[in-house]
Amino acid sequence: MIKNTLRGLAAAALVVLPLAAAPSAHAAETVPLATAIGRLPAATESREGYQRASFKHWNAGTNPTDGCNTRAQVLIWEAVVAPETYPGCQLEGGRWWSYYDATWVTAASGLDIDHMVPLAEAWDSGASAWTPQRREADANDQDAETSLVAVTARCTAASHKDPAQWLPPAPDDAVRCQYASEWVGTKLRWGLAADDTERAALRDIALGCPNESVTYEPAG
Repeated sequence: MIKNTLRGLAAAALVVLPLAAAPSAHAAETVPLATAIGRLPAATESREGYQRASFKHWNAGTNPTDGCNTRAQVLIWEAVVAPETYPGCQLEGGRWWSYYDATWVTAASGLDIDHMVPLAEAWDSGASAWTPQRREADANDQDAETSLVAVTARCTAASHKDPAQWLPPAPDDAVRCQYASEWVGTKLRWGLAADDTERAALRDIALGCPNESVTYEPAG
Protein backbone atom coordinates (compact mmCIF):
# COMPACT_ATOMS: atom_id res chain seq x y z
CA MET A 1 0.00 0.00 0.00
CA ILE A 2 1.17 3.55 -0.77
CA LYS A 3 1.03 4.70 2.84
CA ASN A 4 3.13 1.81 4.10
CA THR A 5 5.60 2.09 1.21
CA LEU A 6 6.21 5.76 1.92
CA ARG A 7 6.66 5.09 5.60
CA GLY A 8 9.15 2.37 4.80
CA LEU A 9 11.17 4.76 2.65
CA ALA A 10 11.13 7.35 5.39
CA ALA A 11 12.29 4.82 7.94
CA ALA A 12 15.12 3.71 5.68
CA ALA A 13 16.38 7.28 5.52
CA LEU A 14 16.85 7.52 9.28
CA VAL A 15 20.34 7.26 10.71
CA VAL A 16 20.58 4.30 13.08
CA LEU A 17 22.81 5.00 16.06
CA PRO A 18 24.91 2.14 17.44
CA LEU A 19 23.17 2.05 20.81
CA ALA A 20 22.04 -1.13 22.48
CA ALA A 21 18.32 -0.96 23.25
CA ALA A 22 16.83 -2.64 26.28
CA PRO A 23 14.61 -5.58 25.34
CA SER A 24 10.93 -4.68 25.23
CA ALA A 25 8.46 -6.38 27.54
CA HIS A 26 5.94 -6.11 24.70
CA ALA A 27 7.98 -7.01 21.63
CA ALA A 28 6.34 -6.86 18.22
CA GLU A 29 5.56 -10.17 16.59
CA THR A 30 4.75 -11.15 13.02
CA VAL A 31 2.69 -14.26 12.27
CA PRO A 32 0.60 -15.53 9.32
CA LEU A 33 -2.92 -14.11 9.17
CA ALA A 34 -4.54 -17.50 9.82
CA THR A 35 -2.35 -17.99 12.90
CA ALA A 36 -3.20 -14.53 14.18
CA ILE A 37 -6.92 -15.17 13.82
CA GLY A 38 -6.49 -18.29 15.92
CA ARG A 39 -5.00 -16.16 18.69
CA LEU A 40 -8.08 -13.98 19.05
CA PRO A 41 -9.88 -14.78 22.30
CA ALA A 42 -13.37 -16.13 21.65
CA ALA A 43 -16.21 -14.42 23.50
CA THR A 44 -19.83 -13.39 23.10
CA GLU A 45 -20.01 -9.66 22.47
CA SER A 46 -22.31 -7.23 24.27
CA ARG A 47 -22.95 -3.55 23.57
CA GLU A 48 -24.80 -3.00 26.83
CA GLY A 49 -23.88 0.35 28.39
CA TYR A 50 -21.89 1.60 25.39
CA GLN A 51 -21.49 5.34 24.92
CA ARG A 52 -19.06 6.86 22.46
CA ALA A 53 -18.14 9.41 25.12
CA SER A 54 -16.65 6.54 27.15
CA PHE A 55 -13.63 6.79 24.82
CA LYS A 56 -12.12 10.26 25.16
CA HIS A 57 -11.01 11.49 21.74
CA TRP A 58 -9.49 13.38 20.16
CA ASN A 59 -6.83 14.32 22.72
CA ALA A 60 -3.64 16.36 22.29
CA GLY A 61 -1.91 13.46 20.59
CA THR A 62 1.73 12.49 20.72
CA ASN A 63 2.94 16.10 20.65
CA PRO A 64 0.85 18.23 23.03
CA THR A 65 2.81 21.37 22.05
CA ASP A 66 2.07 21.42 18.32
CA GLY A 67 -1.52 22.67 18.65
CA CYS A 68 -2.88 19.69 16.72
CA ASN A 69 -5.10 16.99 18.16
CA THR A 70 -4.76 13.30 17.37
CA ARG A 71 -7.03 13.56 14.34
CA ALA A 72 -4.95 16.31 12.75
CA GLN A 73 -1.68 14.59 13.60
CA VAL A 74 -2.83 11.43 11.82
CA LEU A 75 -3.86 13.47 8.78
CA ILE A 76 -0.42 15.09 8.65
CA TRP A 77 1.36 11.77 9.17
CA GLU A 78 -0.61 9.90 6.52
CA ALA A 79 -0.49 12.57 3.82
CA VAL A 80 1.20 11.46 0.61
CA VAL A 81 1.74 15.15 -0.14
CA ALA A 82 1.99 17.11 3.10
CA PRO A 83 -0.57 19.87 3.71
CA GLU A 84 0.37 23.34 4.87
CA THR A 85 -0.28 23.78 8.59
CA TYR A 86 -1.48 27.16 9.84
CA PRO A 87 -2.25 28.52 13.34
CA GLY A 88 -4.89 26.53 15.13
CA CYS A 89 -3.73 23.48 13.16
CA GLN A 90 -5.71 24.49 10.10
CA LEU A 91 -4.64 22.26 7.22
CA GLU A 92 -4.65 23.44 3.61
CA GLY A 93 -3.73 21.48 0.52
CA GLY A 94 -2.17 18.07 0.73
CA ARG A 95 -3.01 14.74 -0.87
CA TRP A 96 -4.12 11.46 0.70
CA TRP A 97 -4.83 7.91 -0.45
CA SER A 98 -7.98 6.36 1.04
CA TYR A 99 -7.20 2.68 0.68
CA TYR A 100 -10.66 1.45 1.74
CA ASP A 101 -12.15 2.73 -1.51
CA ALA A 102 -9.02 3.33 -3.62
CA THR A 103 -9.63 7.08 -3.78
CA TRP A 104 -7.32 10.08 -3.88
CA VAL A 105 -8.40 12.96 -1.62
CA THR A 106 -7.03 16.50 -1.94
CA ALA A 107 -8.65 18.22 1.05
CA ALA A 108 -8.44 17.30 4.72
CA SER A 109 -12.14 18.07 5.06
CA GLY A 110 -12.89 15.10 2.79
CA LEU A 111 -11.34 12.65 5.23
CA ASP A 112 -12.26 11.06 8.51
CA ILE A 113 -9.96 9.19 10.86
CA ASP A 114 -11.28 5.68 11.19
CA HIS A 115 -10.62 3.58 14.26
CA MET A 116 -9.52 0.31 12.68
CA VAL A 117 -11.53 -1.47 15.38
CA PRO A 118 -14.51 0.87 15.89
CA LEU A 119 -15.03 2.11 19.42
CA ALA A 120 -18.38 0.35 19.73
CA GLU A 121 -16.80 -2.91 18.57
CA ALA A 122 -13.95 -2.43 21.05
CA TRP A 123 -16.54 -1.98 23.82
CA ASP A 124 -18.32 -5.15 22.73
CA SER A 125 -15.05 -7.07 22.66
CA GLY A 126 -13.67 -6.26 26.10
CA ALA A 127 -13.11 -2.51 26.43
CA SER A 128 -16.23 -2.19 28.60
CA ALA A 129 -14.08 -3.56 31.44
CA TRP A 130 -11.18 -1.15 30.86
CA THR A 131 -10.32 1.96 32.81
CA PRO A 132 -11.20 5.31 31.19
CA GLN A 133 -7.46 5.91 30.72
CA ARG A 134 -7.00 2.73 28.69
CA ARG A 135 -10.04 3.51 26.55
CA GLU A 136 -8.57 6.95 25.85
CA ALA A 137 -5.24 5.38 24.92
CA ASP A 138 -7.00 3.04 22.48
CA ALA A 139 -9.07 5.81 20.93
CA ASN A 140 -5.95 7.94 20.29
CA ASP A 141 -3.45 5.18 19.51
CA GLN A 142 -0.66 6.53 17.32
CA ASP A 143 1.94 4.04 18.53
CA ALA A 144 0.71 1.48 15.99
CA GLU A 145 0.38 2.94 12.51
CA THR A 146 -2.62 0.78 11.63
CA SER A 147 -4.81 1.64 14.64
CA LEU A 148 -6.02 4.89 13.06
CA VAL A 149 -6.41 5.38 9.33
CA ALA A 150 -7.37 8.38 7.20
CA VAL A 151 -10.11 7.42 4.74
CA THR A 152 -12.99 9.08 2.95
CA ALA A 153 -15.89 10.16 5.13
CA ARG A 154 -18.30 7.94 3.19
CA CYS A 155 -16.32 4.88 4.29
CA THR A 156 -16.31 5.71 7.99
CA ALA A 157 -20.07 6.17 7.86
CA ALA A 158 -20.37 2.50 6.93
CA SER A 159 -17.37 0.89 8.61
CA HIS A 160 -18.60 0.77 12.23
CA LYS A 161 -19.12 -2.98 12.02
CA ASP A 162 -16.96 -6.08 12.19
CA PRO A 163 -15.70 -7.88 9.04
CA ALA A 164 -18.66 -10.26 9.08
CA GLN A 165 -20.88 -7.23 8.35
CA TRP A 166 -18.66 -4.81 6.41
CA LEU A 167 -15.50 -4.83 4.31
CA PRO A 168 -13.83 -2.02 2.34
CA PRO A 169 -15.53 -1.51 -1.03
CA ALA A 170 -12.32 -1.37 -3.10
CA PRO A 171 -12.48 -4.27 -5.58
CA ASP A 172 -8.84 -5.31 -5.11
CA ASP A 173 -8.55 -8.52 -3.06
CA ALA A 174 -5.32 -7.17 -1.58
CA VAL A 175 -7.34 -4.47 0.17
CA ARG A 176 -9.48 -7.08 1.94
CA CYS A 177 -6.35 -8.96 2.96
CA GLN A 178 -4.74 -5.81 4.32
CA TYR A 179 -7.90 -4.78 6.14
CA ALA A 180 -8.28 -8.19 7.78
CA SER A 181 -4.63 -8.15 8.79
CA GLU A 182 -4.88 -4.69 10.35
CA TRP A 183 -8.17 -5.55 12.07
CA VAL A 184 -6.76 -8.70 13.65
CA GLY A 185 -3.49 -6.98 14.57
CA THR A 186 -5.37 -4.17 16.31
CA LYS A 187 -7.53 -6.60 18.26
CA LEU A 188 -4.47 -8.57 19.34
CA ARG A 189 -2.65 -5.37 20.26
CA TRP A 190 -5.43 -4.40 22.66
CA GLY A 191 -6.36 -7.91 23.82
CA LEU A 192 -9.85 -7.73 22.34
CA ALA A 193 -12.02 -10.78 21.70
CA ALA A 194 -14.00 -11.88 18.64
CA ASP A 195 -17.32 -13.67 18.46
CA ASP A 196 -17.91 -16.80 16.39
CA THR A 197 -19.41 -14.99 13.38
CA GLU A 198 -16.51 -12.56 13.21
CA ARG A 199 -13.91 -15.31 13.51
CA ALA A 200 -15.61 -17.32 10.75
CA ALA A 201 -15.65 -14.31 8.42
CA LEU A 202 -11.98 -13.61 9.09
CA ARG A 203 -11.06 -17.23 8.39
CA ASP A 204 -12.92 -17.06 5.07
CA ILE A 205 -10.94 -13.95 4.12
CA ALA A 206 -7.67 -15.59 5.19
CA LEU A 207 -8.26 -18.44 2.73
CA GLY A 208 -7.79 -15.92 -0.08
CA CYS A 209 -4.76 -14.30 1.56
CA PRO A 210 -2.23 -17.15 1.94
CA ASN A 211 0.75 -14.78 2.02
CA GLU A 212 -0.74 -12.16 4.37
CA SER A 213 0.90 -11.67 7.76
CA VAL A 214 -0.03 -9.76 10.89
CA THR A 215 2.44 -7.66 12.85
CA TYR A 216 1.37 -6.44 16.27
CA GLU A 217 2.81 -5.25 19.54
CA PRO A 218 0.68 -5.57 22.69
CA ALA A 219 -0.31 -2.19 24.09
CA GLY A 220 1.19 -1.28 27.44
